[in-house]
Amino acid sequence: MMRYAFYALAPLIVLLVAATLACIVGYFIVQVLGDLSLQKVINKTTQVFLVLSIFPAMAYFNVNKYALGFAARPLFLKQLLQGFGLGLLTLLPVFIVLYGLNISVIDQSQPWTIAWLAEKAAVSLLLALLVSLIEEPLFRGILLLGLSRKLPAVAAIVISAIYYAALHFIKTKTEIPVQDIGLFSGFRLMADAFANLLNPDILSAFFALLMVGVFLGLVRTQVKTGLGLCIGCHACWVWQIKMSKTLFNTDYSADYAYLVSAYDGVIGPLVTGWLVLAILGYVAYRRINQANAQQ
Repeated sequence: MMRYAFYALAPLIVLLVAATLACIVGYFIVQVLGDLSLQKVINKTTQVFLVLSIFPAMAYFNVNKYALGFAARPLFLKQLLQGFGLGLLTLLPVFIVLYGLNISVIDQSQPWTIAWLAEKAAVSLLLALLVSLIEEPLFRGILLLGLSRKLPAVAAIVISAIYYAALHFIKTKTEIPVQDIGLFSGFRLMADAFANLLNPDILSAFFALLMVGVFLGLVRTQVKTGLGLCIGCHACWVWQIKMSKTLFNTDYSADYAYLVSAYDGVIGPLVTGWLVLAILGYVAYRRINQANAQQ
């Protein structure tokens, strides 16, 4: 049990090391470049260190990109499209429900021209791909791979999903004036960011993102080199959320507004429940198929 606890906490150690290095490096970046937000610099620098940690981790586990989950290029591109379709299938119904319940209200202030829509869709898609290309190799790639080598598959999926969800809330809005920034200022921001995990207001969004991580982890474990499916699905989800925030406003006074959180006006109890049903449905489908195969 203690051994399992160590493996489960090992990613936290990596995160703390990355954040600590970012606090130090962030101080010097602000000193050199001048009027920058220290908390934003630390946040982005931590992300860079986490992504870079993939390479020594791959060397430690002695794995290549295929073991990480990447398929050969033609199959990878096919998986991206398949994953994008899965993303539409799993999240578009949520947007339909939110619109039907008058939680998402069309933003009449937008120009609503074809050129405007095309530009917003293209920019949002590029940003969504960038996010998924960073997060999926990290969480459904090296983290899930490392945990699955030391822990049962279900535990590896859940723990990786917890880290995935938690990382979205390790942040602070505290700003320190440039003239007041010292070498240890970053550590104050770091403490504030981790303390935000204790904020009860994040629970609704946290559980939704936890189920997102479990869903993507399940997809990843079902296909040996299926990281492209996760990247495509994740990119589609982010794209839809970005487009929703562009096209709609969230009416938090609506009767069923409790179905979404203030995090982005989309994820919340509705997404949590919907993904739980999707996961349970897939598990039941697999068990029925296995039972039929044994007959």
